[in-house]
Amino acid sequence: METNRDAVIVIGAGVVGMATALFLQRAGKTVTVIDPFPPAGGCSFGNAGMISANNATPIAMPGMLSRVPGWLLDPDGPLVLRKRYFLKVAPWLLKWISAGRIDRVMEISDAMRALAKDTHEYWKDLVGPQRYVELIRRNGQVHLAATNDMPPRNARAEQAIRERHGTQVEILDADQIREMFPGIARDITRGVIVPGNGYTTNPARLVGSIGEAFLNEGGKLVSEKALKLIPKEKGIMVMTNIANRHAADVVIAAGVFSHELLKPFGISVPLEGERGYHATLPGTNLKLQHTLTVRSRGLGITPMEMGIRITGAVELCDRYDPPEESIAMRYVSQAKALFPNLTHDEPTVWMGMRPSLPDSLPVIGPVSAVPGLHLAFGNSHFGMTNGPATARIAADLVLGEQSRIDATPYRLARFG
Repeated sequence: METNRDAVIVIGAGVVGMATALFLQRAGKTVTVIDPFPPAGGCSFGNAGMISANNATPIAMPGMLSRVPGWLLDPDGPLVLRKRYFLKVAPWLLKWISAGRIDRVMEISDAMRALAKDTHEYWKDLVGPQRYVELIRRNGQVHLAATNDMPPRNARAEQAIRERHGTQVEILDADQIREMFPGIARDITRGVIVPGNGYTTNPARLVGSIGEAFLNEGGKLVSEKALKLIPKEKGIMVMTNIANRHAADVVIAAGVFSHELLKPFGISVPLEGERGYHATLPGTNLKLQHTLTVRSRGLGITPMEMGIRITGAVELCDRYDPPEESIAMRYVSQAKALFPNLTHDEPTVWMGMRPSLPDSLPVIGPVSAVPGLHLAFGNSHFGMTNGPATARIAADLVLGEQSRIDATPYRLARFG
């Protein structure tokens, strides 16, 4: 079968996959997106919606390891690790610990900043100015705490990252916090607001807007599951559950499922599925103007079109274990402790798997052993912020153009 040299298949209809597809379609490629679900059916659907242009802080930080035992022992803590999964996840955790060395943290922060700093401009380009204004609020993110419980090494590293990248924060005292969040628990006395950051009022609708633009500009979406990639003389064949599809280039942007498509090539990626849950409270009396995180309670709270969305713990377990909905319902109790007068209608709960690499950076770029194969996945907790720039780099590399962002820090080869 003769392969169209302009044909590109993107596997995955999350934020990275759809943005990559749209950039390529606009560049004159003939693009097909393969995913069993429409945009956004995975983590792009149920995340906290935070868009953090001024974020450059990875998950693994100096001093973080000392907190892990306490988190695991705390039934309301931010980390859940199922015992039978410990041996399997241990190699990934060791890489995560290594990524938390201060010298490596600073390198990672530079790479994160490169992805995050222009995220709002990328979003405007992807969905258009009208939809951007409708769905994105850029009024700052608030971080609150009851006590200064951050380990000193962690606090020093975070301050060093802010100074390195010129990030300013505004300190909030107890009176300012109560003015911004009437009725908040009396023990919350510390806080900062990070200008330039913000959130989307509906992550699913925002990513779905990329899908709408993609279809309107001639792209093709097919509801199939990619099972295997088979190199051909000219291009790659994607064997799906119902079809054989051919393209000159294939981009894997399938989130936590990406590594399954790489296994037949003997390519190993330290990709872990960090489970995240949310509870969304419709009909609530809590009126928020900012998204907020509460470190001392391990909560993230975002005002959305459908109500107040509450996120929190990371769960490490086998991806095929059934969801533990009690984790999401725990957030509801914690939110009521934070806002004692909170009322709401029946919560909806959700679980998704973050595609997480140990250093909080995605994998982006071509696979040298398989001509025409490209990678774009692994944005961990930062998909809504770093996803558009990840897609821009991936599209540039598929097009054979000089990447607008130096792609070196995101190469798969960094893992040896």
